[in-house]
Amino acid sequence: MSQPHHGGCQCGDIRYAITGEPIVTFACHCTICQSQSGSAFGLAMRFHAEDFQISSGQLQSFTRRAESGQVFTNSFCANCGTRIHHHASANPDHLSLKPGTLDDTSWLKPTHHIFARSAQNWFIFPEDAKVFDTAPPNNNWLNGE
Repeated sequence: MSQPHHGGCQCGDIRYAITGEPIVTFACHCTICQSQSGSAFGLAMRFHAEDFQISSGQLQSFTRRAESGQVFTNSFCANCGTRIHHHASANPDHLSLKPGTLDDTSWLKPTHHIFARSAQNWFIFPEDAKVFDTAPPNNNWLNGE
């Protein structure tokens, strides 16, 4: 896929560009991501934070503390509510983009599925995906390893 990657919110107030390639794309099947997405799972695409630039609009944010104690800052459009990305306190140099907000999503394919224990019983995991019942204890996969 050619760079930069462009995207934005549903109402068009927020527009952004990403100048780097994704580190990893994954689906999270935890109940929090199901609730946030209104779907069977949430998609996330990890990038270096320095590669993300807002070209129009201003993001709003809220924080939540996970059971692990880690704090997540979640950013969204104040007008339409579209979640754009989040970042975790444990790794502020990365952000996890909601890849459905990209203008071109034709190339998206998650390589990892986490919290599979909470997956909807009708979901079939791709044979070539790495599937974990919870979050893997070793976070190297989040860095593309």
